[in-house]
Amino acid sequence: MNAMTDIPSQGSEGPEVIPVTAMFNPQIMMAGSALVALLLISFIFLLTRRRTSSKGTALLLVGPPDAGKTSVMSQTAFGQPWQTQTSMQINMSAVTLSPKKMFPVIDIPGHPRLRGQFTEHLPSSKAVAFVVDSSTISRNAAAVAEHLHLVLHALTSLPPSQHQPALLILAHKSDLLKATASSQNTHTLAINRVKTILERELEKRRASQSGGINIEGLGDEGESTELGGLQCGEKEGASFKFDEWEGGEIIFLGTSVLQNGSAKEGSSNGLESLQQWLQDNM
Repeated sequence: MNAMTDIPSQGSEGPEVIPVTAMFNPQIMMAGSALVALLLISFIFLLTRRRTSSKGTALLLVGPPDAGKTSVMSQTAFGQPWQTQTSMQINMSAVTLSPKKMFPVIDIPGHPRLRGQFTEHLPSSKAVAFVVDSSTISRNAAAVAEHLHLVLHALTSLPPSQHQPALLILAHKSDLLKATASSQNTHTLAINRVKTILERELEKRRASQSGGINIEGLGDEGESTELGGLQCGEKEGASFKFDEWEGGEIIFLGTSVLQNGSAKEGSSNGLESLQQWLQDNM
């Protein structure tokens, strides 16, 4: 028996071939355009998130030794100050302002050999708080101004592509000042005191640099005396003023912390101005 094989006749049609032009009908082109648009939007969204995150989220606490940085951190994060001593290592914690608002706080030691570590954390910082002991500023003004000069120089030296953190100067331990008849608010008294003294000392440093004179107290730890960051854009002959600093706005806040536990209900804890700024800006 011969095997029977179905062989198509010459008159039968072969497989249907779809013309290439048929693949570009309006419906397919519309779907392809929508897909491309979706991918583009996703790319832009991811790029925007990356740029936003590059602005930093942390609060960086810097300043001379014994200024009260660690107490500010513990009071802000935990509601009460720790029993502290001069820090020789970086302290880190987290501050929760609300269920949806939390940020890290980084406390940099003020020792001359360690204080430069703050530059490593600038990219991740949204704000830098320079803490000053307002009760002793008149005795160590030159050293405090030197430290602040390093911070001003670092901020103004950031590349244009990097977000510059906000700069706060905390006139701390204001509770140790005695209010005068003209200024009953110790926070205001502390701010005016710190601002006036530091402007005077920074002007000395700027004048010394412009005159080619080495600045006393700077360079003891091998640091360069050729630091920038004191440009004010003022008229020739005018002195350094924080309000005219070319690096941006500088916010002064008067602060203090409790020495014996948490504040009683309804009483002040000394950090209200800082906490309000953090609530509004972090």
